[in-house]
Amino acid sequence: MPISSGLTPAAELVPVLATGFGVGLSLIVAIGAQNAYVLRQGIRAEHVLPIVAICAVSDAVLILAGVTGIGTIVAHAPVALTVVRWAGAAFLVGYGLLAARRAFGTQSLTAANGGGGVSLRTAVFTMLAMTWLNPHVYLDTVLLLGSIANTHGRSGRWSFGAGAALSSFVWFAALGYGARLLGRLFARPVAWRVLDALVAITMITIGVSLVANG
Repeated sequence: MPISSGLTPAAELVPVLATGFGVGLSLIVAIGAQNAYVLRQGIRAEHVLPIVAICAVSDAVLILAGVTGIGTIVAHAPVALTVVRWAGAAFLVGYGLLAARRAFGTQSLTAANGGGGVSLRTAVFTMLAMTWLNPHVYLDTVLLLGSIANTHGRSGRWSFGAGAALSSFVWFAALGYGARLLGRLFARPVAWRVLDALVAITMITIGVSLVANG
């Protein structure tokens, strides 16, 4: 049942926006492929701005799609979700194996090289793949957030969506740039090996679960 109908008074939009911010934040703070990659690049201080921008803007686009009702289409497109799921699983497992190779390889890792730098093109492609080849992003961001947003009425849904989108910008900026505070810790090679081992476990686990739970 919609919380309101017709135009929502301006005074009521602020708590709706805050609700959207809270719900959106709760969906993105969990450890996942996106956050693990943003954290790693943030610690390296490498291509942080484009990485953060891709994550935040992608979320905003997906939230907009949900608010406008595209979630209904997503819910009735099982074939498309299956293709995305298998492609995403293959990509994540492959990236996880590369991270495992860095973690258990013989190369000396430091904060300066972090296991080898990546070009801007590679970083952008990797971030786009991790974002758009994840079927859960369509279910959580488009379908779930879209459904919740549309319970707030014709105007309230946009306020809810704005709050959810704002949470993405705040979170990814904080994660990407805040990770630099860990620079001293990652001056030691063992810290990079532990991080890459955790990244490998995260990526491979998510990749396998995409197929196993499909």
